[in-house]
Amino acid sequence: MSDGRQVGHIIKELNGAFRKMFLSSGTEAGLDEVTLMHGWIMGYLHHNQDREIYQKTIESEFNIRRSTVTTILQLMEKKGYIRREAVAGDARLKRIVLTQQGTETAVRTKSMIDNMEKSLTEGIGERELAVFLEVAQKLLQNMGQ
Repeated sequence: MSDGRQVGHIIKELNGAFRKMFLSSGTEAGLDEVTLMHGWIMGYLHHNQDREIYQKTIESEFNIRRSTVTTILQLMEKKGYIRREAVAGDARLKRIVLTQQGTETAVRTKSMIDNMEKSLTEGIGERELAVFLEVAQKLLQNMGQ
């Protein structure tokens, strides 16, 4: 890069700035108890209500370790956002389902994210955004994602 910063550094800056913006927006929207990952998972569960979602699905979809997902889901269950339902025929398998509170929180979080998206892309043309998304996708592929 011409100013001496490396791609990895910019990605780190973007991640930190996005995290800060997300948490700040969440607080403003009355969602201060929702962590970043809880919000993404609730949104994913809400968007995929017609599918059976299990812990393994979340591990795969969000590329996070089993132990991390276990901890996150336990906390989400404790906070009343999700419940685990036994699956007929396999007592070990538990389907992850949003509760009413989780659904309401997912809807509020989605609205907040939509507002953030609008703010994030302000002043960026469609072509610029398309190039950014294309490059970001290639960076993810290069990182094995």
